[in-house]
Amino acid sequence: MDDDLFSVAGDEPAPRTLSDRNRDHRAPLAVRMRPRTLEEIVGQKKALSPGSPLRRLVAADDSRTSPSSVILWGPPGTGKTTLAYVVASSGNREFVEISAVLAGVKEVRDVVDAARSRLRTTGRETVLFVDEVHRFSKSQQDALLPSVENRWVTLVAATTENPHFSVISPLLSRSIVLTLESLDRDDLAVLVDRALTSPHGLDGAVTLTDDALEALLRLGGGDARKILTSLEAAASAALMEQRTEIDAQILAQAVNRAAIRYDRAGDQHYDITSAFIKSMRGSDVDAALHYLARMIEAGEDPRFIARRVVIAASEEVGMADPTALQVAVAAMQAVQFLGMPEGRIPLAQAVVHIATAPKSNASYKALDAAIADVRSGRGGAVPPALRDAHYAGASTLGHGEGYRYAHDAPHGVLSQQYPPDDLVGVDYYEPKQIGAESVTAQRVSALRRILRGSE
Repeated sequence: MDDDLFSVAGDEPAPRTLSDRNRDHRAPLAVRMRPRTLEEIVGQKKALSPGSPLRRLVAADDSRTSPSSVILWGPPGTGKTTLAYVVASSGNREFVEISAVLAGVKEVRDVVDAARSRLRTTGRETVLFVDEVHRFSKSQQDALLPSVENRWVTLVAATTENPHFSVISPLLSRSIVLTLESLDRDDLAVLVDRALTSPHGLDGAVTLTDDALEALLRLGGGDARKILTSLEAAASAALMEQRTEIDAQILAQAVNRAAIRYDRAGDQHYDITSAFIKSMRGSDVDAALHYLARMIEAGEDPRFIARRVVIAASEEVGMADPTALQVAVAAMQAVQFLGMPEGRIPLAQAVVHIATAPKSNASYKALDAAIADVRSGRGGAVPPALRDAHYAGASTLGHGEGYRYAHDAPHGVLSQQYPPDDLVGVDYYEPKQIGAESVTAQRVSALRRILRGSE
């Protein structure tokens, strides 16, 4: 019987909860909504393209043509575990999961021994999923080598860190590395809609307002698992209040975060990005960090933020502190290497460096001025002395004639015409007397005097 034996006739019904609607599905929403086939997976079009290693691994028509080891590299919530489950479910394989955080060498060897025994006695293959493989020590990774080499297991390893730095070379050489991309907004919206309506999910128990949907996708930061976990918390909160609609306020309360106004496709996106750049340009380090925090908390793509920081290093700081570009590029690479949330740390360092550095836009203004002249038609033929003289017949055309080799001069600089005739004496670069560029300004002045024969 489905009746509640402990209810009393006439009592008010208890508030509905998610467990009421999913009595046999106690697992978290993110687990219940895990795709069971490749066709159900959203996003990752490149990794799942026809003929890709994952496709061949799932098909497994011929073990000689399918990879024996795959390393899935990508940010959290991009489907690494899901892909491992799909691989295991194909071909009736045994699925064994171990965590690099908890397992030691003994546990790895026990799993491999069991897989060998299973393969020998039943012929059933084993998919060994190693989560956070970058946390395995060298000895632990070494313990995996024989099983991969002899195909005792099909290894599917997952990592959020660059495997070229965190996985030993012998294992890496025996594996195919697949890079998974963060899911875009449309992909995540499909997952949310599926979770709201699927019998495995919320089964129509609640709906989302447009504002709540935007806030949910934003706060998830491209992490599908995080988004589904937040949705489940918000749905529980709404149903406990006997409400069937989740608005932005319920969502914010459920996930204990402010519903930050930040439309990634609208004015807020452009306004905050503009304020971020202008704060770095204006040397207000505190304001720059504030806008950085707002972008990070709103789930802005960290690669977008890193690109803006790199641009600012050249556009706003330039030659006044040439190390700013090095710091910015290093931060961009660190974000790709670390992922989020750790990537926020090098981003903050780069923003502080740029905001507090001396400022000069002279180098990029110089290029813009040169581009303007080129577009207006200025710039004639290359001086004969500078033309290519390395092919037969060049000397008869006078190419290279009279060229003076700069390294023959005492300081590596000598008087010689480099620009076309109509641009002789044109100064594009006007260095500022700020920071390191003040020294560059003195050097440029001296170089021009020598090049133009004025000393």
